[in-house]
Amino acid sequence: MFDYQQILLGSEDWGFLLETVLRTSIMFVIIICGLRLLGKRGVKQLSVFELVVIIGLGSAAGDPMFYKDVGIMPALVVFTMIISLYSIITFFIAKNKKFEKLVEGKPICLIDKGVFCIHDFKKESLGEDEFFAELRMKGVSHLGQIEKAIEEISGEISVFYYDDQDIRYGLPIMPDSLDKPLKNFEKKSHYSCTFCGYTEEFDFGKGGQCRVCQHDEWIESSNKKRIS
Repeated sequence: MFDYQQILLGSEDWGFLLETVLRTSIMFVIIICGLRLLGKRGVKQLSVFELVVIIGLGSAAGDPMFYKDVGIMPALVVFTMIISLYSIITFFIAKNKKFEKLVEGKPICLIDKGVFCIHDFKKESLGEDEFFAELRMKGVSHLGQIEKAIEEISGEISVFYYDDQDIRYGLPIMPDSLDKPLKNFEKKSHYSCTFCGYTEEFDFGKGGQCRVCQHDEWIESSNKKRIS
């Protein structure tokens, strides 16, 4: 009912398994040599540019390992071309700042003095919940603990904190903390805009629109110290 040889080997015979071992060993050595030529920069951080290079190398290396009709020499040519292009582009990146920004992008400030940089944040494909989760993993419980948060070209988030004595009131980012926004306040306290994080002290009564983003939903602020 089932052709198990076809399922296990496809159109090849059992002898091709030994050839696969040899092909994989050769391509493995080529990958190691290629990554050595790329240097630490190409391995340590993956910007969009480096990611394209790694995907290209992976595609060139993968097919010759198990496709009988794909030779190793064409793959080696592809490797050589990718590494050469990488070397040429990194040379121009080092020489020209505009070219560097064009190829790799630039760091984006997402939070400044405890408030979202709304214009920059909108340009990034980064969800609020995902961003808050990253901050919580860094020990942040509210935005008032953050002086600046920057998205690097690698996609990682760099966070610069206020000292404990300088921590401000800020928007809480713990799970479910934004589930019950307020438009009217029952007591005098500090409140943060749920959209941009702008924080202000309000008396009892109606909150009104945020001075920064004109949204009108607020949440009571926190000024807890950061747990590191």
